[in-house]
Amino acid sequence: MVPQEMNMDSMIVEQRVLPEDMLKRFAERVGTYDRENRFFQEDFDDLKRAGYLTINVPKELGGRGFTLAEVCREQRRLAYYAPATALGINMHLYWVGIAADLWRAGDHSLEWLLREAAAGEVFAAGHAERGNDIPVLLSTAVAKKVDGGFSFTGRKMFGSLAPVWTRYGMHGVWADAPGGPQVVHGFLPRNAKGYRIVETWDTLGMRATRSDDVLLEGAVVPDKYIARSLPPGGADAFIVAVFAWALMGFANIYYGMAERARDLVLPGIKAKSSMGLTRSMAYHPGIQQGVADLIMLLDPIGPHLEQVAQEWSTGVDHGAAWPAKIISAKVHAVEACWKIVDLAMELSGGTGMFKSSELERLFRDARCGRFHPANAILAHEIIGKTALGIGLDEQPRWG
Repeated sequence: MVPQEMNMDSMIVEQRVLPEDMLKRFAERVGTYDRENRFFQEDFDDLKRAGYLTINVPKELGGRGFTLAEVCREQRRLAYYAPATALGINMHLYWVGIAADLWRAGDHSLEWLLREAAAGEVFAAGHAERGNDIPVLLSTAVAKKVDGGFSFTGRKMFGSLAPVWTRYGMHGVWADAPGGPQVVHGFLPRNAKGYRIVETWDTLGMRATRSDDVLLEGAVVPDKYIARSLPPGGADAFIVAVFAWALMGFANIYYGMAERARDLVLPGIKAKSSMGLTRSMAYHPGIQQGVADLIMLLDPIGPHLEQVAQEWSTGVDHGAAWPAKIISAKVHAVEACWKIVDLAMELSGGTGMFKSSELERLFRDARCGRFHPANAILAHEIIGKTALGIGLDEQPRWG
């Protein structure tokens, strides 16, 4: 018996939220968003109406109760059609996922976040900063205790969902905290004073995310929206969950893009002819080798991501090795996507470089994966130190 064609998604029984016709509408809008450098507002509205922003809110609190593994599969599918839309929404989904995992583990300190998400609030991420190569664990922003909360001063970048977020998740250093400096994590309401969104987003790729800067000028986060206060470099279940939900989301988005690149280039090869061949370019040995290289890069990504996400979702205890495992999966997917899209562009011939080609946009979008944390330099440090049994908070950092 000849087995039916299968891929990683077809091997998993999935709960699918988004109908195929909706995803195809997203795909039709992608080029316009990219050309006009415009936020994916219509996609966002459709996703919100479909309940996509609450898929990982626990069922008991009004959501679908999706685990990390289930959300990753859905995000991969969305990214296949609309990468920037998936990337922007990932910032909201990862905050909700963190709160949901803590809630299931008996820590209800962020139940308010889950209830607000179920009520329609939109969460964004404010971790990226210039001059900080260890986001989340350290910060260049300043936090100060004030009556009723904390004030934050500093500049954040890569603030996706700028037009629509209502809660901005961020962190800053409380230098004079009792007992020593603390990194304070909180969520800034959009109606707060003391901040400005600075429209800086005009980039190579992922243009529809509208990831503008946020300038904090003493903006106050009320105590009820303070999520954690930890020593610089310190990590608890909240911090490790940030790594899991954010990075595994990134990884699956770029995996979805790599699958799209494969599916775009192969039909074109079969249809392409040459005067030097009696059959299509699919029979050229150089093309066959390039296609084989692409497939061999693509095939291992899905099983790797699926295993890590499933182990997280089922509570496998990797202890201090979890950050390294998560980062390894993210780097694997992003680096492979980069190479796969490059190969697809080369195999497409000159047609791929035209603005009318979807491969041209994918080529640009794929460049962005290396900028998401952890980048290759930090990834090698964390993975190498973990394998060698060196604590990530050990000082001095090197030497």
